[in-house]
Amino acid sequence: MSITAEEVSRLKGLGFLQNRESDCFSVRIVPEGTLFTAGQLESIAHLARRFGCGAVSFTSRQCAEVIGIPYEQTEDAAAFAVEHDLIFGGTGPKIRPITACKGTTCIYGNYDTRALSTTLHREYYLGWSGVKLPHKFKIGVGGCPNSCIKPSLNDLGIEGQRLPLLDISKCMGCKNCQIQRACPAHAAVVEDGKLSISAALCTNCGFCVGKCPFGAVTRESEVLYRIYVGGTWGKHAHPGVPISQLVTGEALPFIIEKILLWFRENAYTGERLSQAMARTGTSPDALVANDAVISRKEEILSVPLPPPL
Repeated sequence: MSITAEEVSRLKGLGFLQNRESDCFSVRIVPEGTLFTAGQLESIAHLARRFGCGAVSFTSRQCAEVIGIPYEQTEDAAAFAVEHDLIFGGTGPKIRPITACKGTTCIYGNYDTRALSTTLHREYYLGWSGVKLPHKFKIGVGGCPNSCIKPSLNDLGIEGQRLPLLDISKCMGCKNCQIQRACPAHAAVVEDGKLSISAALCTNCGFCVGKCPFGAVTRESEVLYRIYVGGTWGKHAHPGVPISQLVTGEALPFIIEKILLWFRENAYTGERLSQAMARTGTSPDALVANDAVISRKEEILSVPLPPPL
């Protein structure tokens, strides 16, 4: 069977990717908040057996991919997905599926990464699903500076951090200091009977928070976020550049919106965020300081995309 390029493109927009030298397709199934329920996994397995070759793989963006669906079965597979609350997608010049680490349950996680990724999935992956962007746009959510999900290699990376708040008046100068023992960066040292924490060495991982039995490092510390802008991987690898200040959870939605709107307005078709920033000489700090784009959101999203360079 000969499948036209237009039909292949249409199916790609729905999440179907043509298999090499074949009239079969793989389809990507996008989880909400990076999590599939047991029931969804059962439905995915049934989908793979009924329409595909019986195999499922998982992508780097935490989607399930059912392999080997014949072209003639693609419409039936899509109907099956709707009936079983499965979302096909994850392709094209738009916001890609949100990825997140296991910070919700990980002992190093500083906050509920699953909750944040679920919010971003609903607000941007689904909420902006009809918005065509100049190129793909990837968002990665990390729970701590261990960077297991590699936030800095996404167009927009979010990394949760907690600063150790030192109350030196409560330090007892313990020879077996629990803060010094807990610090993986060796930033905490007891010298001359008092604890000091090197700002140059501290990574804000938060692992020492609450470890001091006397409260020299406060038991609570607000979660702040390091934002990386313009990261890519692949043929043109480019690590994301962090904005200079950590941001609060309240500021996070506005910063995400500013970055997306700037990208939509200023990047040429086929240009990634990092390329547009380099071409225009825009720094991450300048990008997120641009409050005007928020008030112009409707206008920015309604105009045609700039043509390719």
